[in-house]
Amino acid sequence: MAVLHAVDDMLVEDGYAAMTMKGIAARAGVGKQTVYRWWDSKAQILLEAVTQDAATELVIDPASSSADEIDAFLEAVDRFLTSSHAGAAYRALVGEAQHDAKVAALIRPSDPLIAAAQPILRRATARGDLPADVDLTAVAIDLVAPAVFGVLTGLRAAAGIVAGGDFLARYSDRAEHKSEQPR
Repeated sequence: MAVLHAVDDMLVEDGYAAMTMKGIAARAGVGKQTVYRWWDSKAQILLEAVTQDAATELVIDPASSSADEIDAFLEAVDRFLTSSHAGAAYRALVGEAQHDAKVAALIRPSDPLIAAAQPILRRATARGDLPADVDLTAVAIDLVAPAVFGVLTGLRAAAGIVAGGDFLARYSDRAEHKSEQPR
């Protein structure tokens, strides 16, 4: 746990590029061998720390409607990305993934924002607000991608855009149009 806290702190203080496995070990007060026994790279450590933090920071209690839950989730994602140390770490990993295929491959199967969206989308499906046969991973990507893009580029804040709103309607419309098509 000390290593995960150390990596968060180091990222905020020094930035991703300045972090080293040796520095992480020193900051955590453990031997470099200990760090390498559990993780192969600083990206792995950072992703584990982000994933643990996201699992608590992005939990949304069930609400009276799917739209309310999605709006609350998107607000939590925005806070996570703009105000949280873990969000800063996530942004650093996404940035690094743009030019490091190993980091991209590390994030892709276990993105913590996609994972955090799953319970909300399952509840929306159970309520009938999303089609039963919808690919929840694809929907989660559609849900979080605009928020991530908006924060990474600064466009969302500059334009005063709030994500959400008609998100469920887009999927309801798709389901209606799909059922209207001849077979």
